[in-house]
Amino acid sequence: MITDAARAALLDHAVRDNADWCHTLCRAHGLPGAFGPRAWTNPRRTPPYYPDAVTLTRDATAADVLTGIDRTAPGASVKDSHARLDLGAEGFRLLFEATWIHRPAGPPRTAAPAGWRPARTPEELAAWAAAWSGGDATEATLFPAALLADPDTTFAAGHDGDGRVVAGAVLTARSRVTGVSNLFATDGTDPADAWAGALALADPALPVVGYESGDDLTAARAAGFGELGPLRIWLDAA
Repeated sequence: MITDAARAALLDHAVRDNADWCHTLCRAHGLPGAFGPRAWTNPRRTPPYYPDAVTLTRDATAADVLTGIDRTAPGASVKDSHARLDLGAEGFRLLFEATWIHRPAGPPRTAAPAGWRPARTPEELAAWAAAWSGGDATEATLFPAALLADPDTTFAAGHDGDGRVVAGAVLTARSRVTGVSNLFATDGTDPADAWAGALALADPALPVVGYESGDDLTAARAAGFGELGPLRIWLDAA
């Protein structure tokens, strides 16, 4: 059980770590964004699955995110990190809702399966991305090799007995926490093994944070995560 103050602090760290990861990935594509006092925004359309803006504080307004993004065509998205904005009047629709999660510092509840290690070379990252994308070559380009140069990012990869990547996650450590995102398990791989493997590669001295929804949230709870608060993703449909 954590106090309200500790929960709020963890949420702030989770939000900032996630925004930093969005910035890092966009920068690796030659599309760096900018941090303002209440939001991170990107003036050019971001890569697929990544937001064009992320609110950083509870008092962020629609103007904080909308003035810094490209709306010349539909498709821009906003991560409303505290689920406080109503962008419907601005031509956006609610794409989905999710829940911020956290796990205290310490080792994972269960030991990692054999075969978990970081992807360190362009070839290893390519294999990780291919497994993450389900073999979609276009989607796999979301993770360029330039990301390997970032000291705060780890691509955790779980391998089967034949050396194939069958599970993985991105671990980011920038704001006194480790963020976990893009966690996946291929067909036939237990999601519980993916959580155990990813957590085994996280710094045990830091809390682990992220966000999930649906069955993925259920799996995260089973791995020892509690909830911090809601978030929303808005999509520009105008």
